[in-house]
Amino acid sequence: MSTDDIYEVTIVGGGPAGMYAAFYSGMRAMRTKLIDAKEELGGFMRTYPEKLVWDVGGVDPIRCEVLIDKLEKQAKTFDPTIVLGQEIAHMERGEDGVFTITAKTGERHYTRTILLCAGRGMTQVQKLDVEGASRYELTNLHYVVTDLSRFKDKVVLISGGGDSAVDWANEITPLAKEVIVVHRRDQFTAHEQPVAQMRASARVITPYHISRLYGSGDRLDSVALEHSETGEIQRIEVDEVIVSHGFDRDFGELLKWGLKKEDYGLTVDPKMRTSIPGIFGAGDFITYGSKVRLIAGAFNDAVLAVNSAKLYMEPTASDMAGVSSHNARFFEKNKAILSE
Repeated sequence: MSTDDIYEVTIVGGGPAGMYAAFYSGMRAMRTKLIDAKEELGGFMRTYPEKLVWDVGGVDPIRCEVLIDKLEKQAKTFDPTIVLGQEIAHMERGEDGVFTITAKTGERHYTRTILLCAGRGMTQVQKLDVEGASRYELTNLHYVVTDLSRFKDKVVLISGGGDSAVDWANEITPLAKEVIVVHRRDQFTAHEQPVAQMRASARVITPYHISRLYGSGDRLDSVALEHSETGEIQRIEVDEVIVSHGFDRDFGELLKWGLKKEDYGLTVDPKMRTSIPGIFGAGDFITYGSKVRLIAGAFNDAVLAVNSAKLYMEPTASDMAGVSSHNARFFEKNKAILSE
């Protein structure tokens, strides 16, 4: 290992927190590496590319896939090293304080600080636990929506009660002939405003769950819904079914590093410091008292974490990067843009 092999910060995870951290660490003139287990950046956002995102400050409603592209372009502003297709497994710290993190491929990465932005980890969709469900997965039973146009003028049944189920209902209702939302409880766990919008425009059936599927060949044409308490059955004809029951999360070896954690995420303090000095966290992977689980919240986490990493290495450094309008890192870039 030579000095050239050592990065100042290595970001593990390429979702919104990781990508923004790569950009902001560039603002702080830090030598940065970004590693993701998948072959593309975007993290969990890749599971809903067609969904409209409304709650990023100063940005008009934007398709998720477009937002990913913009974040990726921004992340590359200061030319960080980006490594894809490597799931990080092991970590050790040398006597000189340098961390060695090793991927399952065997490749080693050397860094003075680590920023964990693992999001929801390696996610696996929770499939519908009903006999014969797999028969329809290649036709009209969906776990991920990638093309809204397929639902135009159709009867669409959505099973689920979280944010994704409710958001899909609101996205599809203007296109579909009818949207029916089925949830096993009366109360939805999604945010209040989208739930109110859904109840005003879609047909909501609670507390019911899908108990049986009917179809001809590989196409589903109706479902049986069972009341969660009484067992009453009603059968509904459908053209398309979307199952949004969440995802199983797998963080691999990261949670075996001895880091303090809670039921939902890695424990950090208000400055995004974990229980191991030199290791920081941001995004959905972490939890703290005032945690905001929005993309905008992930950006703020990333800024705080990078600032803490900088101060860990250089205690006399400024608390934060200079704002972009006065930051020397942008002078030449601004000239190039203005001259176009």
